[in-house]
Amino acid sequence: MSRSERLLRLLQVLRAHRRPVSGRLLAEETGVSLRTLYRDIASLQAQGAAIEGEAGVGYVLKPGFLLPPLMFSSEEIEALVLGSRWVAERGDGALSAAARGALAKIAAVLPEDLKTELQTSGLVVASMEIEHHAVPLALLRQAVRERRKLTIHYRDGGDAESRRTVWPFVLAFFDQVRMLVAWCELRQDFRHFRADRIGAAEMSGERYPSSRPALMKAWRDSQGITRTFD
Repeated sequence: MSRSERLLRLLQVLRAHRRPVSGRLLAEETGVSLRTLYRDIASLQAQGAAIEGEAGVGYVLKPGFLLPPLMFSSEEIEALVLGSRWVAERGDGALSAAARGALAKIAAVLPEDLKTELQTSGLVVASMEIEHHAVPLALLRQAVRERRKLTIHYRDGGDAESRRTVWPFVLAFFDQVRMLVAWCELRQDFRHFRADRIGAAEMSGERYPSSRPALMKAWRDSQGITRTFD
């Protein structure tokens, strides 16, 4: 591992810890001696990294510090390109634009050789027809992000219509179908709603009471039970 890669690795490890972490633990996680670790921290501080702390007390990277020009392996570059192109092709308008913008920002801070590798990647995502959505996916994504209750008009696989108030916490992107996972107040249980079967949706100003991580954990725990899409 080169020195620049080692320093970048140290920054990434520090970023993963929100509280001060001992030099000994940092040395173990980065695979260097304690003496090298102290020297690397001093080097990063001299380069402007906002690392606070001292030997025997612990170190913490202040929030908001931006990493220096990014270094990626060839496989990481391919993963970034393929993932961003998939979202650009399969996402709604706003999400597609965001994926292209993110890739452009990454390219802007890459060294020239890696920038060329990113821009000339041979990995592509095939075009595919996506089901029509009466309700913008951006609205569903906002409800998930902000933990807002949604009132939806839904048509199930048997063409039966219903009005539901749900607590959305996951929007799953399959190749041709988008699926909203939510707690349904009507059924008092988790339900999966195909986005193309949601005829209308109104986002409430009310946040649902449970946290998204808690709902996700409970949902995952329930997946041992056989379910069909609602």
